[in-house]
Amino acid sequence: GAIAGEAYFEGVAGERFAVRNSGAVAVVEGTGDHGCEYMTGGVVLVLGKTGRNFAAGMSGGVAYVYDPEGDFEKRCNLAMVKLERVAPFCGVEDPELPRQRSLNVADAGMGDLLRFDAERIRILVERHLLHTGSKRAKEILDNCDASLAKFVKVMPMDYAKALADMKA
Repeated sequence: GAIAGEAYFEGVAGERFAVRNSGAVAVVEGTGDHGCEYMTGGVVLVLGKTGRNFAAGMSGGVAYVYDPEGDFEKRCNLAMVKLERVAPFCGVEDPELPRQRSLNVADAGMGDLLRFDAERIRILVERHLLHTGSKRAKEILDNCDASLAKFVKVMPMDYAKALADMKA
């Protein structure tokens, strides 16, 4: 149930990674069963396989899963989330873009969670490489455009609606 901060893990986490996360940014190279269960906020990036029942009860925040085999949907609990493709880089300057550095403890610099997925993923993979020296992160960055097409965004449906309503 982390409320803030950042964590970068080279390697695979066990079961129940990022359960009840309510504001932290976390990058990991794989998870066991029940990842992001009951998550209410924050951003999670998984650079590998997940176990079953990913996102069960996930009502907030956003997760990205690297899915080169295209089989993540079978392991995701779709009761409260929808899976989205990651759009390519937008190439525009915008004050709501994610930032390479966190602004402060309460703001990890993730920007508008409804947009800029490609930019956010790249920043998180770059941070992961910086903090861990991960070979997987380097491979993804070396083939960034092709790799982005293999990420899936996990977005809670009610959270997306609330963010859109607040923006309007």
